[in-house]
Amino acid sequence: MKIKNISDKILKSLNIKDFKYIELPSIIETNHIVQRSGEDFRKFIFSFYSQDGKELCLRPDLTIASCLQYLDKKIKKKSKLFYKGQAYRKNLKFNESIIKNQIGFEIIGSKSEKKDDKEIIDTALKSLSNFKYSSGTMTIGNVEIFNLFINKLDIPERWKLRLSRHFWRKKYFNELLKRLETNSDIDQNIVEVDKKKFSQMLIENKNNVVAERSIEEILKRFEYKINDPRKVSKGKKVSKLIKKFLRIQCPIGDAAKKLNLFFKKNKINLFVNQSYFPISKNNTSKIKIQFSTSLGRELEYYTGLVFTISIIYGKKNFNIINGGRYDNLIRNLGSKRKVPAVGAAINI
Repeated sequence: MKIKNISDKILKSLNIKDFKYIELPSIIETNHIVQRSGEDFRKFIFSFYSQDGKELCLRPDLTIASCLQYLDKKIKKKSKLFYKGQAYRKNLKFNESIIKNQIGFEIIGSKSEKKDDKEIIDTALKSLSNFKYSSGTMTIGNVEIFNLFINKLDIPERWKLRLSRHFWRKKYFNELLKRLETNSDIDQNIVEVDKKKFSQMLIENKNNVVAERSIEEILKRFEYKINDPRKVSKGKKVSKLIKKFLRIQCPIGDAAKKLNLFFKKNKINLFVNQSYFPISKNNTSKIKIQFSTSLGRELEYYTGLVFTISIIYGKKNFNIINGGRYDNLIRNLGSKRKVPAVGAAINI
């Protein structure tokens, strides 16, 4: 079947499901991409400068382009949108196309998050009927569950923030785990100096003021630094636990049970129910649906559900659909309020 025929059929089915078609800008500001995908992503971008010195680029991502369009139209209510277009990315492999044809569909501004997640997944699965394939795999993850898990760990808040913030940057995340294991962001010489200063200040008048801070305030800060809970043995233990968590993979119907067993076994005060998973069993005979805790490590803007679908056509494996929830993206792009959003893109 030709790409145009597939595209037309998918677009028709989305129109029937009350999704409204929108046109997307082909050129967007480069900072919108780099701030969400990291400086390393620049090597994939076709960028240039406008006459007024603003750095622009051909859109490498349709989701960000659609959210910018949502903001530009000043839409305030729930919207079900769909679009088609081309994403432009430089490739590291010579024989790969720089143009990616995609169809995207999104639900923006709705508070029925679980219901919307399910609708996006159902729509993605139904779109597969337009393709000829022998089998496939849908992998579902959830970034929110990862963040809940990290917040329950016995590590300082700054470490929790680091690990949550950089979960999507796999290489850097692994470097952070090594630093956590070795306590490499602690300078032991500085700790010893702080201990001496702390001992000296203990005998001073607590009402004295140094650099606009009372001695009492300074002592509290020193005490916190000296008694910092980051210890090598604990760091190694926590790092090992995180790695173990990220290896969890199972059929989607077993996800909640598997996670809760892990939390209980490792004395983590956390419980997740099936509502975190918008689909609980295979309804499509040719698609195997599984859960993975490590999914969601490609794009920074995912905040909850994340999924990917690959199909086997001939003897080749094709990544055909990617999607997820990105509740903070529109606010990060300029909205004054948080706008819930979930969507997916079909690679055609």
